[in-house]
Amino acid sequence: MASRRDRRVLTINTGSSSLRADCYLIGTGETLVYSAEAERIGAADTRLRIADANGKSLLEQRDSLPDHEAAVRAVFAFLASHDRSAGLDAVGHRIVHGGSTYSEPAVVTPALLHAVEELVPIDPDHLPQALAAIRFVAAAYPQLLQVACFDTAFHRQMPRTAQLYALPRRLIDAGVVRYGFHGLSYEYIMQQLRSEAGTAADGRVIIAHLGNGASMAAIRDGKSMDTTMGFTPTGGLVMGTRSGDLDPGVLLYLLQTKGMTPAALSELLNRQAGLLGLSGTSSDMRDLIERQAADPHAAEAVELFCYQARKFLGGLCTALGGLDTLVFTAGIGEHQAEVRERICGGLRFLGIEIDPTRNQAQAPIISGESSAVTVRVMHTDENRMIARHTVRVAEEQGATHVPI
Repeated sequence: MASRRDRRVLTINTGSSSLRADCYLIGTGETLVYSAEAERIGAADTRLRIADANGKSLLEQRDSLPDHEAAVRAVFAFLASHDRSAGLDAVGHRIVHGGSTYSEPAVVTPALLHAVEELVPIDPDHLPQALAAIRFVAAAYPQLLQVACFDTAFHRQMPRTAQLYALPRRLIDAGVVRYGFHGLSYEYIMQQLRSEAGTAADGRVIIAHLGNGASMAAIRDGKSMDTTMGFTPTGGLVMGTRSGDLDPGVLLYLLQTKGMTPAALSELLNRQAGLLGLSGTSSDMRDLIERQAADPHAAEAVELFCYQARKFLGGLCTALGGLDTLVFTAGIGEHQAEVRERICGGLRFLGIEIDPTRNQAQAPIISGESSAVTVRVMHTDENRMIARHTVRVAEEQGATHVPI
């Protein structure tokens, strides 16, 4: 293993039409150097913004970025023009699905790329974009170490029963099982919880990652016991544009009776459903909360989101045999006090009590003094988790520093 020194890493996190790339210097500390965000990739009004660690804008670009490769190329062009001498030690990528093969971060190899390619039919909204980013870096900087960090890895040690569907064994053997997602977020929160609350991280913990994509995980002794997402990121909680769990008969009905194609059904479940489908106006919880008093469809969308989250939370408590700590994180979980209050309302029988003043103030701990369960609000940082993993792998591999 190489000796410990500061290493410069770039993390790349691709969404269906977005990209987030952060440059870190990690060694004795963790320093964010640059942060890049590209939105609406593939549209005419693409926006790329690159800022320094203080949020000062260094680049604002609204030129068209036709695909994710173009977005990654623009980020590297910025690094080359602004910080050429610094170079990079490694690039870490968020890979949403690692299937049954990968239970920890891994060096990108041809075999890994082939394995991820085979998973594209399961997650066509994320994996092709991640593969495009990896291939660009490999072609432009072949000596640069690349590390794949899998969102499913955190859940691969779930109990066997929590992974199974009641399907024929041939399908289970072919990998049709519950994988779970948002693992990088859960892993980061657990590290922070251990740092802030010590042995509380070894107790019975539920983390509610509530954003445009939403899930919950039940964690005991630092290990995932169960989670709400399953074979794909579409299942579980109501989300911004994803349906969450459905009766499988609904899908058969839409295919057989309504004549929908698989492609149209995927579009419906992943981009037209959830809060957007219920409200008919927006997938953004902030918009819906503002409109709910005058718009019954918006109100219904908010209520179903909170009801389903409350129901899943209760179910995960049974998987843990009780609850010691509840953590809210991600965009909705961190910033929407009303949603937190409505999810926790009526859960005193589980030992959950919210202090309204603390909750409205976005305090780090929002539970009341008499609450048996500590309820926390914590910021998550998937990219920083990717950077930590990438540095560890780079040190194990003795990665070469590559000029950009």
